[in-house]
Amino acid sequence: MLTNVDRVQLVVANRSEAAEGWVKLLGAEHARDDKVACLGALRSVYQVGSSEVEFLEADGTGAVADSLKARGRPHLFAAGVATPDLGALIAHIEQTGASLVKEGKQGYVTFSEAGQNDLRFVVSERVERAPIGLIDRLYEATILEDPFQPLIDQITTLFGLNADHYSRITSEHFKYDGYLTLFHPDELDRFEIITPTSPETTMGRFYGRQGRAFYMSFAETPHILEIEERAKEAGAGLTIDRPDGRPETEMADQMWLHPPALGGMMLGLSRPSRAWHWSGRPDRVIQL
Repeated sequence: MLTNVDRVQLVVANRSEAAEGWVKLLGAEHARDDKVACLGALRSVYQVGSSEVEFLEADGTGAVADSLKARGRPHLFAAGVATPDLGALIAHIEQTGASLVKEGKQGYVTFSEAGQNDLRFVVSERVERAPIGLIDRLYEATILEDPFQPLIDQITTLFGLNADHYSRITSEHFKYDGYLTLFHPDELDRFEIITPTSPETTMGRFYGRQGRAFYMSFAETPHILEIEERAKEAGAGLTIDRPDGRPETEMADQMWLHPPALGGMMLGLSRPSRAWHWSGRPDRVIQL
């Protein structure tokens, strides 16, 4: 039922300030401003690549104000997914018993369990957009949870996904274990649902503070070298994964822009096709 990850929502203290890094580093462009009454939010939407980023600022009381107060800092609030038939997807989600509020052309989903942090999603009709800026599109939202399997089963039911498409993912370097819930076997779009396996890593410390939550998002781009140069010039925090022996004049395989650079959300960037290396299809990686 899902075709792609098409947006992320960030809860921020100031929408225009939070968007600055997306504009300067990634070439995002402002699309529109409006309100989301069901979240108690003023919203500024920016397009980057063919995806959108929604910056949510509290408009009185509501979920956005509560989330910012609870976390104490701007953060990734929700992941957005698209479908060719929004009505059918909303009907399916409602049948699962999940909390869903329809407002405008979107559905706002709150996935809750007793004693667990809420997970929020926004569902939209698929829209084809000509890419803007320096990324092609978002393709992943990462959720941390321990253990990972019950949540994977619940997300599979929530969105009507096919577990046969999923790919196991583990990392000795970053210390995590879990799955990529690929929406389609030939596309990268998915949730990454993983458990940190060490409390000493950045991810492990985040999970120790926050518990179950969205952690980051990932995008694909052929302009990873230019983004690296822009980030260094701006003094933005970044981590670069460039193989030994590859000169700095050539693009890295992947890199991460740290949360302060992008208004509170960490964004991973992979060069074209590279994400298939850890997505079950290494044969699809184009070698440099």
